Amino acid sequence: MAAAKRQRGAGKGAPAEPRRKRAKRAPGAEGEGQGPSAEATPGPDEHVVPAPVSQGKWKNKERVLIFSSRGINFRTRHLMKDLRTMMPHAKADTKMDRKDKLFVINEVCEMKNCNKCIFFEAKKKQDLYVWLSNAPHGPSAKFLVQNIHTLAELKMTGNCLRGSRPILSFDKTFDQEPHYAVLKELFIQIFGTPLYHPKSQPFVDHVFTFSITDKRIWFRNYQIIEDGALVEIGPRFVLNLIKIFQGSFGGPTLYENPHYQSPNMHRRAIRLATAAKFREKQQLKELQKLKKKEEKPLIPEDPTEVVFETPAEEKPEEIQLVKPEPKMSLKKKKKNKLHQRSRKLKRKLGGIGV
Repeated sequence: MAAAKRQRGAGKGAPAEPRRKRAKRAPGAEGEGQGPSAEATPGPDEHVVPAPVSQGKWKNKERVLIFSSRGINFRTRHLMKDLRTMMPHAKADTKMDRKDKLFVINEVCEMKNCNKCIFFEAKKKQDLYVWLSNAPHGPSAKFLVQNIHTLAELKMTGNCLRGSRPILSFDKTFDQEPHYAVLKELFIQIFGTPLYHPKSQPFVDHVFTFSITDKRIWFRNYQIIEDGALVEIGPRFVLNLIKIFQGSFGGPTLYENPHYQSPNMHRRAIRLATAAKFREKQQLKELQKLKKKEEKPLIPEDPTEVVFETPAEEKPEEIQLVKPEPKMSLKKKKKNKLHQRSRKLKRKLGGIGV
């Protein structure tokens, strides 16, 4: 074994001390007073360039899980893809089986390290519902999604930087009613991109608008151009609120929309309306037939009509005891005449020959 080197001035029994590394000097530093900790103070005529925005600290660790159940159509799949593209803090997952209960989504969010969730639920391959939830403690809201138009379908002229942070614009009704205030806070936490997120860009060039019309929430995405003008980018959809729950994907009901009509009831009302129209047409046809069958009303007799009529002579009634001779038809009469003419000609010809 090689003996450890002893430092100068240390005794034989003293242990060897490790060597200390020298601190590097800053480049361009001159003299002993200028070290790495020394700060350059700008002069009165110099302009200081601020540090870039991306050097800030990422504090808001919001992560949104966006996925769906089995049975969705192509339009819903494209809408999910558009939302993940617009939201850099979003995560994806495989489709959930229909037989699984919704409480399982809280465990999926925990495994994916997400505290917000957007879950698309398809029913009857024609109705689409969406859950917006704050996992795992709640609250959560269930909506019926209508009038979906994706980015590929719209082909709008607007465009924005991928990963840029949006401005969230809300209707003034969100501040007037309590259930809309809960939804506003939920939308802010889900759709708002956290500041200094690693996948986000330090620019603000588009707006998410949430407007309330006809008791529904209308979502639009606009690009901000010069002079504050707006050009729509897409996607666009309408959210019809059903219920707000206290827990995540369940729990006590905080609010239930009295104006909501389920798609089944809406389709039933359309069928009943068409059946009523058909029934009305059939009844009109039957009435027209009855009117045709009815006898025409008799015109009352006018006493002045008989003034200028002369009474005809009354003929005595004759009773025929003998059967009348049958009347000859026109064809027989013509045949008889032809026979008589031919006989006469034969007689004349016979007399000439004698």
